[in-house]
Amino acid sequence: MKTITRTIALLMTTTLAGMANAEELVIWHDLGDNGINWFQAAGEEFAKTHPGVTVTSVSYPTDQWFGRVISSINTDTAPDLIYNNYERVIRIESQTERLMDLADVLAGAGDTSFLTDADKSVASYGGKMIILPTQRVQMGFGVRTSWLEKVGESFPATWEDAKRVAAKFQTDDPDGNGQADTFGFALEAAKPRDLIHMLDLFMFGSGLRHTLIDQDGEVVIDEPQHAQVLVEFMKTFTEYGFVAPDTINHSFGEMYQVIEGGRAGMFRVGDWNVKKWDAEALNGDFTVGPWPAHFSDRESAVVIGGMRGVAVPENSPHKDLAVEFAQFLLTNPAQQGALENVGAAVRDDLDIADLSERRQYFAGAKGNLNAYDFPESIAAWYPELEASYHRALLDAISNPPSDWNAFVSEIAAQMRAEAEELAKG
Repeated sequence: MKTITRTIALLMTTTLAGMANAEELVIWHDLGDNGINWFQAAGEEFAKTHPGVTVTSVSYPTDQWFGRVISSINTDTAPDLIYNNYERVIRIESQTERLMDLADVLAGAGDTSFLTDADKSVASYGGKMIILPTQRVQMGFGVRTSWLEKVGESFPATWEDAKRVAAKFQTDDPDGNGQADTFGFALEAAKPRDLIHMLDLFMFGSGLRHTLIDQDGEVVIDEPQHAQVLVEFMKTFTEYGFVAPDTINHSFGEMYQVIEGGRAGMFRVGDWNVKKWDAEALNGDFTVGPWPAHFSDRESAVVIGGMRGVAVPENSPHKDLAVEFAQFLLTNPAQQGALENVGAAVRDDLDIADLSERRQYFAGAKGNLNAYDFPESIAAWYPELEASYHRALLDAISNPPSDWNAFVSEIAAQMRAEAEELAKG
């Protein structure tokens, strides 16, 4: 009887000790079911070295995520970790200033040689590293493979190549349907982020670092190389006529209809597009590479249009453990799960053998990468300036100027005057 009693007592002591050691880490994100599946798998793997620890992830619609995170941090009811695109985490930091500096955390995370300087730059804001970068959002240049074969061309390396190929895509019936219904490019222009996002890709894809303002908030559009890309971009809509006539009214949805409807030969390919376009819509009939080069002294690039990462609030309930889990998300098992569940990662040693050539291109970060600079983090008034810039560019598309260089000089002066006023508040 005494033996049984001692056994029961021991079991109770062990159970109570396990309950005392059991901890739940809570992470808030907006990745939906894919994110929930990833964090569940990562949590189970983490628990192998942290017995009793569970990871619970909660996905909110993006707008709700912002409000809940900001409110919880400001009222000391924060989750253990938050996860989102870097520009959204910047917004959290700018409104709370209560995210942990993760520079030392990254330094203690072991081998992180797979992270580029651009990755680390994207992860930093206000003098501190606010996220550990864990999933690149890459955007490359896509071209219909069968169309290139039909017109006797190879993947365009330079802008001159791209213009020549675009012209053939519009005149040589690359889809073989006997009709003149194809276009060189699929672009968008309806809203500020539509048009300027496309311009961002041409700018950063050419190796430049800014589109409208630089890191000091200074307007750059009339600097020689920026002006050259801008004018060529505008001529794509106007003088060259490489897009559908109604592109000025296209947003993301309409642009995708042109791409997936087989009407455009060249287009943006996000790493999130490839799985679908391999299996349906384009059925794998496209090649992915860097954006066309405009300059001999700059290497063309695949654009990092975003970086998802994990952040730790200063008032995280289990801060030390949260930091360990944040570091764990950079390990091979967690990164493999990220690639399989969400479609993106940052490590270069993952198993990608079963992926298509196009998915491998992104998963292996095979292109030269140039990260978008998120000007909203430089100047809070930037969206207003961008909206004004958008209106000026739309006017020029509708009524092309006779002298594009004069147009650039005029708009640059206008943007500088507006930026000065906006900066005054």
